[in-house]
Amino acid sequence: MIHKINTYRRKLKGFTLIEILLVVIIIGTLSAMLIPRLSGRSDQARIAAAKADVTVNIPTVLKLYELDNGFFPSTEQGLKGLMVKPITEPIPQNWNGPYLENEPIDPWGRPYQYKSPGEHRPHDYDLYSLGKNAAAEKTDDDIKNW
Repeated sequence: MIHKINTYRRKLKGFTLIEILLVVIIIGTLSAMLIPRLSGRSDQARIAAAKADVTVNIPTVLKLYELDNGFFPSTEQGLKGLMVKPITEPIPQNWNGPYLENEPIDPWGRPYQYKSPGEHRPHDYDLYSLGKNAAAEKTDDDIKNW
């Protein structure tokens, strides 16, 4: 009977406080080394995603719209003209959309800014994100197509 109790106690043996503390210290040390290295990566990823949207993704869709209709959506129609057929002038006669399924939102959760004809690119359009700081006036962190 005593032999069975000793065997049972050995099976229930758990971690000691020292073992748990060592694991916590190791996890804390690894976190302290990795977090500073990864902290700037999310901002870099957001900037890269916004640049891809402003220079490739949305322009591709705008060019398809222009190929179908002969012009880009007006500033008033905005990028929503790529999702729903505009009912204001200029009304696209060959609208073959939706060209986009969702409203184009930048990585910071705000709509991309669009002007057609553009101030900086009067031959087609200006497309940009206000960037991380969301300042209405143009700043260095804006991501733009000019």
